Amino acid sequence: MVLFTLCVKCNLEEIKILQPSSDFTWTIKVKCSGCGEESPNWHTVDAQSSYEGKGGKGKFNFIYKCKFCSRENSLDIVGSSIKKINSDECMDFKPLVTFDCRGLVPVDFTPGKGWIAEAAESGRQFKDIDLSEKEWVDYDERSQQSVGIYEFESKIVHSK
Repeated sequence: MVLFTLCVKCNLEEIKILQPSSDFTWTIKVKCSGCGEESPNWHTVDAQSSYEGKGGKGKFNFIYKCKFCSRENSLDIVGSSIKKINSDECMDFKPLVTFDCRGLVPVDFTPGKGWIAEAAESGRQFKDIDLSEKEWVDYDERSQQSVGIYEFESKIVHSK
């Protein structure tokens, strides 16, 4: 078992908490750790999906067959690892989710749709936020303030 943690940082304007929704789809690029071949494609992974490994080696959230060496690799989302991003710590890279990887390395992440943000002053929830452009802006009618997410960055680190 090799663990990789996706860490993120961003600038939150009048947002107290940012988090992925419970059915969030993680969009990543991967590299085969057997031959080093990096897939040019984005791959989607979600915790609700379950695929049977070759030869009955277990169930995984994502299975990737390397086009270069034909090796079957897998990834599982460590469910208890999914965290919220709090406004008081969002300017530094913080762990968001951990992936249990076998035979592959996640190398890139794009945030996409499915985020939930809670306004700092009113507590209003904004759902299904699209961070594809790595920023989002809206208006909170309750507090009569603009709210936003800016400068979204991510990195994936080897954690075990």
